[in-house]
Amino acid sequence: MALPWRQCSWWVFGNHGVTLINNLCRTQQRTLAITGVSVRRTGTVAILGSTNSTGCEAVAFTKKPNPLWRNSFRLFHTMQNRCCYSNVNNDEQLKDPFKLVQKDLKNLYEDIKKELFVSKTELKSLCDYYFDGKGKAFRPMIVVLMARACNLHSNRDRELLPGQRSIAMISEMIHTASLVHDDVIDGSDTRRGKTTVNAVWGERKAILAGDFILSVASLALGRLGNTTVVSVLSQVIEDLVRGEFMQLGSKETENERFKHYLDKTFKKTASLIANSCKAVSLLVSSDPAVHEIAFQYGRNVGIAFQLVDDVLDFTSCANQLGKPSAADLRLGLATGPVLFACQQFPELHEMIMRRFSSAGDVERAWQYVLQSNGVQQTTYLARRYCQEAIRQISKLSPSPEREALIQLTEIILIRDK
Repeated sequence: MALPWRQCSWWVFGNHGVTLINNLCRTQQRTLAITGVSVRRTGTVAILGSTNSTGCEAVAFTKKPNPLWRNSFRLFHTMQNRCCYSNVNNDEQLKDPFKLVQKDLKNLYEDIKKELFVSKTELKSLCDYYFDGKGKAFRPMIVVLMARACNLHSNRDRELLPGQRSIAMISEMIHTASLVHDDVIDGSDTRRGKTTVNAVWGERKAILAGDFILSVASLALGRLGNTTVVSVLSQVIEDLVRGEFMQLGSKETENERFKHYLDKTFKKTASLIANSCKAVSLLVSSDPAVHEIAFQYGRNVGIAFQLVDDVLDFTSCANQLGKPSAADLRLGLATGPVLFACQQFPELHEMIMRRFSSAGDVERAWQYVLQSNGVQQTTYLARRYCQEAIRQISKLSPSPEREALIQLTEIILIRDK
């Protein structure tokens, strides 16, 4: 059976691409191919040996230098076994993640609005603004799927426990509050295709609205009556604040800069998913191994999601994203595509350090990224995180929810908004 095209692709690596990817993976306790990468050169050919439990192979070929692609590599990788698919290849057997959670999330936003109920009309309008049912509900969906998968794995009824559904609601509330605060910090005018809260009501009221949503989420968390779950989800709020501070700074060296970027990505995006997944597992299982599986799946999926989001900032138009493209550059942020592009265009280093503040920096950086392999390398890195997420979730007992969580990794990789 032929492999899906997304599992057999050409990727272009820059002058230090192999070394950098290897260092990145080593930072995350694994190498490029999880079990190891070896490089040997024969004339004009560099071969990367990488055979592992996921069946990945990689071969890199050098290319004659030219003004644009000096000493660059082309990396061809094939996924012999599953990459972002399970062993179930029959489309009829693949479970649609969205349909599986439809019943559980049917009244999610209405229930959140009930939690946020206040008599003051303006505050109610502020708090309800993003809970209009038009969001992706990506985080609650993962939480519900993980909860049901863990329930079945623990020999329980796979149906959602009330506490698990509350965690799904809390995760969406924390996420939305962080968006409201982010928009104030970034001075954003649009979010999800509509005018931001701060643009409509002003920054002061937007900050208070975000604080109020967080306070209500904290009250809902306390009502669960599980101190371990409270501790796990409280970590999310701490990580969000630390991640925001990390975003204000940068590092001098290439590898330090990438580690800083990935650490910040975990704290700002992946921590919420990872800890929410862990929280629902805590309600049904006393096995630390299950808790770690849930956490690691959420961590890897969360980082992959943000890496793809950073790619979309360069590849999608504003209409698809619901926010202006090149927004990160305009905010002075160097994301994955820029950091990889810096290997081929060292001129980007000075721009990164001054946060693209000089005239023409944003436009020049944009062009450098498009002329480089930064987008491809960031996409490849996202795929590696998805593969690790699959490896983790595959340790749970087979279930439609487990298969849906596996399929979700592919949805993350191919999304365009």
